[in-house]
Amino acid sequence: MQPIHVKAPAKINLFLRITGKRPDGYHDLYTLMCPLALYDTLSLSIGGKGIVVVCDHPGVPQDASNLAARSAHLFLETLFAGHAPPVSGLTIHIEKTIPVGAGLGGGSSDAAAVLMALNDYFGQPLTTQALMALGTRLGADVPFFILGGPALATGIGDRLEPFPHLTPWTALLVYPNEMVSTAWVYKNLNLRLTKDEKKLSSFHFDGRLFNVDEHLVNDLEPVTERAFPVIRAIKRLLLAHGAAGAMMAGSGSTVFGLFADPERAISVCTALCDNQQNKNWTIYVADLLI
Repeated sequence: MQPIHVKAPAKINLFLRITGKRPDGYHDLYTLMCPLALYDTLSLSIGGKGIVVVCDHPGVPQDASNLAARSAHLFLETLFAGHAPPVSGLTIHIEKTIPVGAGLGGGSSDAAAVLMALNDYFGQPLTTQALMALGTRLGADVPFFILGGPALATGIGDRLEPFPHLTPWTALLVYPNEMVSTAWVYKNLNLRLTKDEKKLSSFHFDGRLFNVDEHLVNDLEPVTERAFPVIRAIKRLLLAHGAAGAMMAGSGSTVFGLFADPERAISVCTALCDNQQNKNWTIYVADLLI
């Protein structure tokens, strides 16, 4: 049969507050997430033996630890509950566009895309809620990509509420080719210091439109910025080029600037790409998917 082709979008956190640490070691958060028109492309080929991942990006594991492979294993185990599945194997080709270790959720999005593609292939036996529950077992961001669209997330990021109050923005994303470990960032997060510096922990959107000046907050940014000062430099550069606001994406190291005018974002992207001092950076322009 022909391969199944699916796209997996990136995401940014437009607002990210860490509200506490749980007994199980995970952190509670309150965040506004939005998908971006920046995609990995996956091709799923049914056949062969076992679950195989193929990707030419050196930072992507091609063994059973790959989140897309784990996603396929989990779906088939859940659906067939100990019985032999009617497919002998699956090959997942991943064409990476979303940078790795960049705070843009690429691995989680790939995993969600596999869950949804396999669910479609087998006739949609699982509801969206059931798929999201499976996704939670793979990673906190996976349910968000299954839900699709902007959402407020609480808990570890798994309790989601659609957020329809975003206006159009174009994001200019700068990845300084520094891979950041999310686990390392959370390990080095000082919750007491975070709460002392900013008093927005209990802030709620309450149906209000997202406001760049008021809401562009990321509690993880100071942690990553201390280890990667290039993040601060990129923020300043984006603001100097007319971004309405700039912030680190997720746990980093990507920094994004928001532009109301897509043409202006493209112009700034061209200018930064032409600057030889920035030759180690990877720069993207992507609309928020609202």
